[in-house]
Amino acid sequence: MKSENFKRFELKPFLIEALSNQGFVLPTEIQERLIPAIKNGRDVIGQSQTGTGKTLSFLLPILDKINPTVNEVQAVITAPTRELASQLFDELKKLLEFCPENEQIHAKLLVGGTDRSRAIESLKVQPHVVVGTAGRIGDLMDDQALQVYTAAMLVVDEADQMLDMGFIADVDKVASRMAESLQMMIFSATIPEKLQPFLKKYMTDPRHVQVEPKHIAASKIEHRIVPLRHREKIPFVVDIAKSINPYLAIVFTNTKEQADEVADAMLAAGLNVERLHGGLQPRQRKQVMKQVKEVKVQYLVATDLAARGIDVKGVTHIINFNIPKDLDFYIHRVGRTARAGLDGIAFTIYEDHDQQAIEKLLKRGITFTYYDFKQGSWTQLERAPLGVPGKKKTTKSSETTKTETKPKEQKRTGGKAVARPKNVKPGYKKKARFKQAKEEQRQRRIKKKK
Repeated sequence: MKSENFKRFELKPFLIEALSNQGFVLPTEIQERLIPAIKNGRDVIGQSQTGTGKTLSFLLPILDKINPTVNEVQAVITAPTRELASQLFDELKKLLEFCPENEQIHAKLLVGGTDRSRAIESLKVQPHVVVGTAGRIGDLMDDQALQVYTAAMLVVDEADQMLDMGFIADVDKVASRMAESLQMMIFSATIPEKLQPFLKKYMTDPRHVQVEPKHIAASKIEHRIVPLRHREKIPFVVDIAKSINPYLAIVFTNTKEQADEVADAMLAAGLNVERLHGGLQPRQRKQVMKQVKEVKVQYLVATDLAARGIDVKGVTHIINFNIPKDLDFYIHRVGRTARAGLDGIAFTIYEDHDQQAIEKLLKRGITFTYYDFKQGSWTQLERAPLGVPGKKKTTKSSETTKTETKPKEQKRTGGKAVARPKNVKPGYKKKARFKQAKEEQRQRRIKKKK
């Protein structure tokens, strides 16, 4: 029905044709709620996770509003990383493919790590739309090569990451030189309190739309938590990586130093692996992403900030070397797999100090299965820590052979796991019994209160 598809937004015909070519028929919730507001010139805040369709919610109305007969910058779209800016630019190009020759809209990608003098040369004719990182856009403004004072539309994508990475000052610099009647569009997974002064400075009565995905994580993801126990972490991750034989697996670490250590160990084990983190040169990062997209890599070791917003097809497995400090990143990590109706498995290695984080993820609706991996075999235990239900099965790395098994190295008390210490010392059993007794006493007190 006409009222249910994109035609009801009265977008330019070439945009409808581009959407049809990509197989888009019905708008998502965020598109439904924000496209009319942006078309009407309103400031907007789109708060949503990855996978809700937010990119089209601002690209479509912006391109609809561009006047191709006026050769000046009319819209600026900023992103926190070069990779994310490049991804936005790719989506923009898909829409512009169907633009009529006599109404051509010109767009330019401006990011760091590219030849600055060449960028200056290319701006002798000002583009209609600029996509890039705020730092490079600001540099080209200082060079008087880019004239943004004519632009009345500004998008700040992944604003919370802009804030975390210290780029809001660069965005402020760009915004302050744009048209007085500036329409600002903020898109972010979260809206931190520290972002409020910036929003109040530029936005007037913004339309704030918060969209939660139907499932906090894709329903076809299996979330497996695997105890580290007494094992060395990096060799253990390498063993897990070897056992899964993925189409493409992403191993997430919390720091770039960890990413290098894990990637080096995987290389030494003969695995086809690349790394992606902020310590790489722009050219290296670009080459890595090219190899990943061309399916020349089987394993990618990455940090959260480097991988944020990157949409790579064919990710079958995620391995969390550690649980991220910001639990929102867990959702972003596992969201790289189980796309387009496919299945995916996310492994998370946990230690004793991770128990609170796991409890918080359980409260957010993540359902974990509890596994162990020993001597090339995966063992699903009867019951996970924290009371997560499961079934007992043992499978070889191919996951075809099944036998009953019981966990040997952990005692359970009231749904909690009391783990065997990593370094076994004299008297550890006595200490473990004492710890267990204390936990039982605590559980009885809780029951009594209830």
